[in-house]
Amino acid sequence: MPLSEHEQRLLEQIERALVDDDPKFASSVRTGDRRLKARRKLQLGAALVVVGLAVLTGGAVAHSVVLGVIGFLVMFGGAALGVLNYKAATGAVEAGAAATAGTGPAGRRGKGGRARRQPLKTRLEERFRRRYDQ
Repeated sequence: MPLSEHEQRLLEQIERALVDDDPKFASSVRTGDRRLKARRKLQLGAALVVVGLAVLTGGAVAHSVVLGVIGFLVMFGGAALGVLNYKAATGAVEAGAAATAGTGPAGRRGKGGRARRQPLKTRLEERFRRRYDQ
């Protein structure tokens, strides 16, 4: 549904006010999807793992400990970069929040879903309360 002319003018005024008040925030919001940046970092991490593995293998073939250590560090850095950006890149953050919102009072999902496992402390407290109430 398109905006009316009045609503478009109001939106433009709000955008101008935002740019005037905080240009850094406005430019970061304007840049677009955050998942795109996270995907690039994830791809860079995967590439670093491959390059690190090649350097590590080259160090093993050349009998060079220094080259092997450098390869391992590059691999480790790439893996860390990938792990840190995985949720943001795949949108798992939003999916995880939606899944927990859909659980019922017993902690179970709809038909065919598995129950979300509660921490041990919570389960023990619930058992104690049930026994105490009976």
